[in-house]
Amino acid sequence: MCEKEGCPMGFSVYFFNYSTWLGKHGLYLENLYVTHTERGSGAGKTLLKHLAKITVDNGCGRFEWNVLGWNEPAINVYKSLGAKSKDEWIGYQLTGSKLTELAES
Repeated sequence: MCEKEGCPMGFSVYFFNYSTWLGKHGLYLENLYVTHTERGSGAGKTLLKHLAKITVDNGCGRFEWNVLGWNEPAINVYKSLGAKSKDEWIGYQLTGSKLTELAES
């Protein structure tokens, strides 16, 4: 949680995962949110810096997340920090009836 004068202005949700490629744990950022009024204030970068510290302090091999392709403001923030997109990976998911069909097959 990120606060300004006792008022919430943003938060992040993360968990630790494991990379068989690296043979180490990693930190996966599930959600990063900053209120509309505080965007551009540095709150998002502060949250990302805090998560990077958690990643390093826990000996993790990487810090990763996903972003929607249309979210240019977020992409620009991530690029300004030196983050690189994973263009070679394509995400997939199963939901709803397709998930149920596979589970029951």
